[in-house]
Amino acid sequence: MTSRIKLGRLNFHLITLFPELIRPYLAESIVARAIRRKIINVSIHDLRDYGGEHYRIDDRPYGGGPGMVIRAEPVIRAVLAIKSKKPARVVILSPAGKEFTNKLAERWAKQDRPLILIAGRYEGIDARVKKILKAEPARATVEEISVGPYTVTGGELPALIIIDAVTRRLPGVLGDDLSVEEKRVASHEVYTRPEVITHRRRHYRVPSVLLSGHHKKINDWNLTRSGCRGW
Repeated sequence: MTSRIKLGRLNFHLITLFPELIRPYLAESIVARAIRRKIINVSIHDLRDYGGEHYRIDDRPYGGGPGMVIRAEPVIRAVLAIKSKKPARVVILSPAGKEFTNKLAERWAKQDRPLILIAGRYEGIDARVKKILKAEPARATVEEISVGPYTVTGGELPALIIIDAVTRRLPGVLGDDLSVEEKRVASHEVYTRPEVITHRRRHYRVPSVLLSGHHKKINDWNLTRSGCRGW
């Protein structure tokens, strides 16, 4: 079953075998606010709905090996059902994909086409999915994307990372455009009250420059500790 959350400005479609992993994140924080304000729309598509008569989603890999592979047909059906209304960008979450970056998030935030995220599982998705979708008559851009040089259980967490990273770049989501870290001079070291913390008889103080009120010195201090910030 497809779960639709209010039509918004930028439309995300997430194809997954585990819809319940996705919904809690969408109900909280910045992404939830963007949905409420109709800045984005997130539709969750249960891949099992596209499994056909016997609802078979996966099968053993040709050539042998452990685990199971997600069959091509259910994924193709799901994508084409979404694309039938408007051309889209299709993203296959894969450890072998191009690395997702802030620049890519910025570019996607400026597009008006739907973003279809396919969350793989098990040993991956039949490689013919990418070939078949690319052969579709000029209806979609198809990319394989990885969120980093590590392995997680499935594509749901990477998909949520992409939704979050793209959403926070949309006007009106954060309230202040400078809240997007890479658009301002920001240190990876941050401090707040109290000015002094005492732990095991040792005193840990906020750097004096941050208490000086001297904006140039504070900016210079931030520059020496700045970098690409993220989680």
